[in-house]
Order: sequence, then C-alpha cells, then structure tokens
Amino acid sequence: MLGVAVVIIVRSVMTGFGDIWEEKILDFKPHISLVPYRGSQISNEDKIADSLRKIPSVTCVTPEIDTRVLLSCKGRVLAPVLIGIEGSDFAKAYRVGPPRAGTYDLSGDTIILGIHAARSLGVRAGDEVVVYSPKSLVSEDEIYLPVKWRVGGIFSCGQHDYDSGYAIASLNNVRELMGMEKGVFAIHIKTSCPTILDKFQEVSYLASRAAEECGQRVETISWREADRELFNALAVEKNMTALLLMLVSLVAVFCVMNTLLVLTVQKTPEIGLLKALGFSRFQIMKVFIVHGMSQCALGVAMGLLASWAVLSNLQNIVDYLATIGLEVFPAAVYGLSSIPHRLVVSDVVWVVVMVFVFGLLASLIPAMVASFKDPVKALNQ
Repeated sequence: MLGVAVVIIVRSVMTGFGDIWEEKILDFKPHISLVPYRGSQISNEDKIADSLRKIPSVTCVTPEIDTRVLLSCKGRVLAPVLIGIEGSDFAKAYRVGPPRAGTYDLSGDTIILGIHAARSLGVRAGDEVVVYSPKSLVSEDEIYLPVKWRVGGIFSCGQHDYDSGYAIASLNNVRELMGMEKGVFAIHIKTSCPTILDKFQEVSYLASRAAEECGQRVETISWREADRELFNALAVEKNMTALLLMLVSLVAVFCVMNTLLVLTVQKTPEIGLLKALGFSRFQIMKVFIVHGMSQCALGVAMGLLASWAVLSNLQNIVDYLATIGLEVFPAAVYGLSSIPHRLVVSDVVWVVVMVFVFGLLASLIPAMVASFKDPVKALNQ
C-alpha cells in the first residue's frame, strides 16, 4: 500500500512540475526559431515574416536580435541576454503577465528587466542602467561606447532563469547597440500547436520552406531542442525517483515471501496430506501463488485509494504542514501559489504491473518449496 501510494503521488507531482515548466517555456520562449544557415544574420526579415504569418497555426512572428550584454548600475554588474523586439510584438510573443512595476512601453531609450535581474542590479522602474555592447570585445578597430537606458518596466513570469537572465529593448535600439543598420539574428515563431507533434512538425517544415522561397536559407530550432537538457534532466529525475521508490514495494514483497515461507513450514503436514490425496505440484504451487497475489492485490487496491485521497487533498496537506513549521513547498522558492500535480494513467498501470510482477516472483519461491516437499516426511512432521 505505501509503496504504490508513494510512487503514484511522487510521479504525479513531478508530472505536474513538468507541465508547469513546459507551460512557462511555451509562454516565454519561441516555439520555433529560424536562424541563418552558416551566416551571421537574416537580412530580409520583413519579407520572411509576412510569408510566415500566412501559415496556418502560426499565431505570432517576431524578427529579433538576441545577444548577451553587460549591464551596470551603482557598481553592480549583470550579464543578461538582451532581446531586441518591436514594441508592438512584445505582449504577443512574451506572455509574462502584468508588469510588476512601470510599463511594457519600449519607445525611446527604454529597457525592461526581469524582477530578479532588477534586484541584482538594485534598480527600480525609472532608474538608469549602463549598457555595454558585446561588439566592444570583438572589434579591434572600432570602439562602441556604452549607452544609458531607462528601466521602463519590470516583469515576472515565475521562472527564475527567465526573471534573472533576460532583458527586453526595442529592435532599433539593439541594432544601434550592435552596430547594425538592418537585419536580425533570428525570426521567432509562436504556434497554436506546440505540443501536437505531427502538426507542429508540419508548421516547422512550412516555415523553413517559406524562408527559402524568400531567398534565405535557415535552420529551424524547436522549443524542445532548445531546452533539450532540461527535459532530459526532468525525465531522468522522474524515472530514477520512481525506481528508488519502487524499493519500498520490493521490501514489502520480501515480507510477502517471508510470510509464505513461514506458512510452508507451519502447514507442512497439510501439504503432505494434499500430496498424498493426489494433488499435483502445480496445484500446490497455485495455492501459495494465489495467496501471495491476493496480498499484492489488496495492497495495490489500498495504495490506489490512499494515493487518490492524498492527491485530492494535497494542497490542504501542504498548507497544514506549513502551519506546523514544515515548509515542504515554499512559494518564494518555486514561485507557485499551489503545488502542481497531474495523474497519468500510464504511470498507474506501470506501478500496478511492477508490483504484481514482484509479487509473482516472490510467491514462486515459497510455492516451489512447498511443491517439492516429500509427502511421507511432511506427514511425519
């Protein structure tokens, strides 16, 4: 019961966390990125963007310049990724919620910071930050003077990496910072089907074809490819946690096996009598296998009920533990108001099947011991 309940609860919570992270990635990052093939920039971005907007399921197309810069204010330094985007496209491409301070207006010399980036620099909306161009590090015969931009707004999307590692400015300002007259580094696409594999692949293919028809050879990078390490880490962590927690069920199965072994000793005369009456070895084995599987079935049923009860009241349990000083889900760390969870039927089936397989293997050993007892010796005991 405990083994089944714990595995199902933990896998449901980790699935919920995976859903939350996936949702935040899809809200903040592009679903498809078109980057130049063996080139430094895309020069005909407006023509390509117009073609991409005609593709079904494409909801937003934004030519952007993404580059890492150096920000400085009051002796503090930060190196976020600066995103250059048209002001009218920002709200459509980046769903970060309402501003924590200021506005999302990118007109003039304005920069928008994530809430953790703003805290690291010690700035608020209306303060000025000094922005250093990365071209200063690669240009030997040119000097790019730093510029001063005003913090127009502060956003928070609930994901620490995004809130601390990204800044937003207008496309023209970033072009000027990078010493570019035209062009962009990438064209980002948002779709209505990022999690529907077949349809998403079709959109990606059509986007690549549209760019080539406009005379620009590009590479496509999907959101799963861009964050492959994160999703791989989540999958490995989820599977390893489940395997470790299955040891609880394995220990319980050993208890089942020990119980049946003791039962074979206690019931030795009865086993001898059954064999003397003509019961076959298979029939004797079946008695003990059914006994062991019955225990497993009862444990699985109780475990499923326990997991359902806990998941149905998970937030209440977490809140109660917080009142007695056990902060198992601090909102300040995870940035979420409630603990996420989602029960997947395949996870439940996997757990149930594994428990029954363990139970069958554990029942076989006592069953074989009982079936091989000599009826004469057994009756004499």
